[in-house]
Amino acid sequence: MAKRSAGLLIYRRNDGDIQVLLVHPGGPFWAKKDDGAWSIPKGLVDEDEDELAAAQRETGEELGITIDGPFARLGDYKQPGGKIVIAWSVEASTEIDVATIKSNSFTMEWPPRSGSMKEFPEVDRAGWFSLPEAEVKLLQGQRPMLSDLAKRLGIG
Repeated sequence: MAKRSAGLLIYRRNDGDIQVLLVHPGGPFWAKKDDGAWSIPKGLVDEDEDELAAAQRETGEELGITIDGPFARLGDYKQPGGKIVIAWSVEASTEIDVATIKSNSFTMEWPPRSGSMKEFPEVDRAGWFSLPEAEVKLLQGQRPMLSDLAKRLGIG
């Protein structure tokens, strides 16, 4: 069975436009990557875990805040590597200041084969992007979420 991740496509209305919140992965592999490297806040679903609960938990871990619903399931998106990402859309009920996010961290050997373990944030930054901007920033396998959100909001 393919690995499953769950996440939230958080959006807001800004002067009549829709903006989505995306996160940039932390760590040395992603440090110099930008276009095509961003993601929705998401993470692996534990065995026997409710998918929406996993999406909320992972979003909290990556942003350091709790996101309240109502949540609308957007769909299941098969990624190029085979993982399935289950996504929900939710309108931000309060202003989320992307400059103040606080992500959990992970530890890995860096540089490779050095024997030195270093800690990195799971997410090193977040940003609000218009739908056309997000189309460029988002990982290719997650881009269909944007058109599904636009359809759900009646703007596509």
